[in-house]
Amino acid sequence: MTGPHQDRPLVTAGAPLSVAKAAAVLVHGRGGTADGMVRLADEFYRHGLALVAPAARHNRWYPNSFLAPREATEPELSSALEAVGDAVGTVREAGVPREQTVVLGISQGACVVAEFAARNPRRYGGIVLASGGLMGPEVGEYEGCLEETPVLVGGHEGDPAVPVERVRETAAVFEVLDGDVRTRIEPGDDHGITDAELAAVDELVEDLLADADREPPDP
Repeated sequence: MTGPHQDRPLVTAGAPLSVAKAAAVLVHGRGGTADGMVRLADEFYRHGLALVAPAARHNRWYPNSFLAPREATEPELSSALEAVGDAVGTVREAGVPREQTVVLGISQGACVVAEFAARNPRRYGGIVLASGGLMGPEVGEYEGCLEETPVLVGGHEGDPAVPVERVRETAAVFEVLDGDVRTRIEPGDDHGITDAELAAVDELVEDLLADADREPPDP
């Protein structure tokens, strides 16, 4: 497929993929940038972690609200999902397995990551959704198994862009898909990733790197 977000270079930082023990695919929100996501990753970066950030054309992944009918987000949404899939594939082809890869999105990026993970359920190192959720006027039906992938779903009670009910509905879908789901609903009307969520990502990355360093048992 050739879409509006294809053929845009990935922004990479941290450990080279060829030697990385874990990776984070970082998906920005509307008005954000891939470079900005890499800078944000300073909050949880550790030695051995590769950072990979796809970039949206015109700094947005799709037009309209994430609650709009799905056809109102096309063809941009399909292109965005492919961009995230390509980033995950690039990491995997370089030798970092999906089980060691965190896919993190903020705001519009969280909506794209939610759809990507729900449509492609398998074991990942982690899924992090900050101020976003599954898309459409109503949550769709998804099938498959995340195999207890850690899933962090975060939102705010009064977020004007992301109703808290959709955050909770999204968490419920990922529980049905056998994710190990943690939901964090903060008070107030803020929008974006919180310090507590960044701390949780830091713990997740630490665990992934520790797993990679753990010696296999003797046969």
